[in-house]
Amino acid sequence: MRYKVILSYDGAAFRGWQIQPHDVSVQGCLQDALSTLLGKEITVTGAGRTDTGVHAIGYCAHFDCQRDLDARDFRYKLNAILPSTVTIHEITTIGEDFHARFGAVSRSYVYFLNRNKDPFIKDTSWRCGYPLDVDAMNRAAAMILGKRDFSCFEKTGGNNKTSVCTITRAEWVTYVPDHVKMLGFPAEEGDYLAFHITADRFLRNMVRAITGTLVDIGRGRHKPEWILEVLESGDRCAAGESVPGHALFLVDVKY
Repeated sequence: MRYKVILSYDGAAFRGWQIQPHDVSVQGCLQDALSTLLGKEITVTGAGRTDTGVHAIGYCAHFDCQRDLDARDFRYKLNAILPSTVTIHEITTIGEDFHARFGAVSRSYVYFLNRNKDPFIKDTSWRCGYPLDVDAMNRAAAMILGKRDFSCFEKTGGNNKTSVCTITRAEWVTYVPDHVKMLGFPAEEGDYLAFHITADRFLRNMVRAITGTLVDIGRGRHKPEWILEVLESGDRCAAGESVPGHALFLVDVKY
């Protein structure tokens, strides 16, 4: 039988999703917990890689097991032995043709940025103290929508068969964190930004590279149209630097 798992994890404790020979990964952690409970080696397939330090909410994975599991009881036991940085929301039976990675039709990420110092979100948001032109960032973001080659934003050494992706959303929005709204933490309008991006697939390091490139535009280092030159170049060195991974969340995978 095939089981679908919906989980969330704090990426700070892991070297990404994918299993690593000598480092702690989310995939390895989940496989170890499942193997312990089921008394046999279990392989887990996830919706895709996340980089070191990157978080996920509602991440989807699947595994195969011949036993007929009581999903509610098994979820409770699995959560009991997993570390506090990983939580299982749901376990359900699914058809044998379901595939957590290859069946996904879109993935969505959010990158969080704060303009002023805030000790309460330092682990989940990147502090960028430069003045930013959000309108210019959004004009540039609109230019990367659609199907195109995004090799200029791919980490060097990537082994993808193709660098073509289709981006359907790329937008910066302002938001107000709960501790500002509920507890009255001093903040000004526009202090907090979130970059939303959705595509059918992403290349390794792609979201962080796009975000860093847009921030360069927001700082006034380049005009919005510069991003078209970057895309045309196909050269990772032509784009901006990748932003830190601790502020990036995978927030939705659709099938």
